[in-house]
Amino acid sequence: MNNTSPVRAWLGLLVVLGPVLLVAMDGSVLFLAMPAITGALTPSADQSLWILDSYGFAVGSLLIAFGAVGDRYGRKRLLLIGTAMFGLGSVGAAFATGPESLIAFRVLMGVAGATLLPSALAVLGTLFPDPRRRAQAIGIFAATFAAGFAIGPIVAGQLLSRFWWGSVLLINVPVVLVFLVFAPMLLGEVRATVDTRIDVPSVLTSAAGLLLAMYAVKHAAAQGFTASAVAVGVAGAVLLGWFGRRQTRIANPLVDFSLFGNPVFTVAIVTGFLPLAAWSATAFLGGGYLQSVLGLSVADAALLAVPGAVVLTGTAVVTPVIAARIGRPAALITAHFTIVAGLLLLLPTSTSGGAAWYVAATAVAGIGYGISFSVVADIAVAAVAPERAGSAAALAETGNELGNALGIALFGSLAALLFRVNGPDLAPTLAETLALPALVPAADDARAAFTDGLHVVAVTAAVLHALLGSVALRVLRSRSAPRRRFRSDTGDIGAGGDRCGSHRGTNAT
Repeated sequence: MNNTSPVRAWLGLLVVLGPVLLVAMDGSVLFLAMPAITGALTPSADQSLWILDSYGFAVGSLLIAFGAVGDRYGRKRLLLIGTAMFGLGSVGAAFATGPESLIAFRVLMGVAGATLLPSALAVLGTLFPDPRRRAQAIGIFAATFAAGFAIGPIVAGQLLSRFWWGSVLLINVPVVLVFLVFAPMLLGEVRATVDTRIDVPSVLTSAAGLLLAMYAVKHAAAQGFTASAVAVGVAGAVLLGWFGRRQTRIANPLVDFSLFGNPVFTVAIVTGFLPLAAWSATAFLGGGYLQSVLGLSVADAALLAVPGAVVLTGTAVVTPVIAARIGRPAALITAHFTIVAGLLLLLPTSTSGGAAWYVAATAVAGIGYGISFSVVADIAVAAVAPERAGSAAALAETGNELGNALGIALFGSLAALLFRVNGPDLAPTLAETLALPALVPAADDARAAFTDGLHVVAVTAAVLHALLGSVALRVLRSRSAPRRRFRSDTGDIGAGGDRCGSHRGTNAT
């Protein structure tokens, strides 16, 4: 693949971006579709949450495992199998006749998505052996991934204004077919060049531990610390602890924990989690605010998300160029504090108006989101040798997917708790309260309680970003004193001569 012509390399990137866009988009495409799904399938409250979260949980819990599978058995093969599964799951979900079948097909889509992301990002290293071209390709990859999350609600809003709810899932099929036709022609098979035998216990414990831990957090956030939630959480923690301990003792670990010895790399991986958590929560709550509080149609609400999506995508595209000049660490710090500014712009929103503030908030925060998505992906691939690229990419994407899944579960549950405490206490959600007849004063109180919840979530996420940004500033300042040059084309993400790449291959042989 190192002899791939430039034209074929860029065509290969183009065909890979299709599934990447779909995987990201399907993490947010149901945000505006849930009212239509609820009307058609009448799911319970718990089933509604699982319709939203099951996809992200499946992707997040299996990314690390499938990153190693791709390293071992071939990334092209895994891409083809995963894309075909994703298409079948999309068709099944689009025509689901009940909430149980919709959840099952969403899980299948999540499993397929977990096969796609690490392999798609890792294959860029073989399509673009030149570091500068690879950085550009990764920037485009990150922009596509970011755009998928951002445009999911926009696409859903436009389709829902014309078609039935299943159309938001059925649009995946044409992209899947194009990939299955052209990928075999443009992509060569790539697998590890050294012994990468998969440790089956590690695969099973990483997947089971992450799934149990995420379920426990979600259940506790939504329903309190019940005995079952605590038991599941403890089981997940034990499995993850055993998994982590095992990785330091085997020859071919799924996760090279030595990478986290570099503080800059650690900050970057955490940065992969928190912005997605903040974005998914505020996008979900913002959609409810625009429709249920301000009374906008689903199509109009979707259009108001366009400026933020454009800014986010454009920023992800240009970030590699900017980071090459100012350094990726500086870009990380900028990302956090820009997101803080954007989140705080949500505070002037009110029950009587605030659409302009919402647009401004998403546009400003979109700069930070775009930077974070691009920089984290770049660091993940530059940090390791090519034969470990799938596993490293899986770490970065796992942070993203966990942030997307847990953002709604945690921040959304905080908003729901505040609504129950401050609202009229007639129904558990704003939509159900507004559906009650002849309750104009209560409806006003419900809208105010929902808006207050949005404000608290925005402030909480802003504080967390400010704290992480401050930590990043301290870490990077202490490491940049000997050398202030951070080059994206060499893999340098720290100063003082320390490179994340110095850990390459530590446990890979």
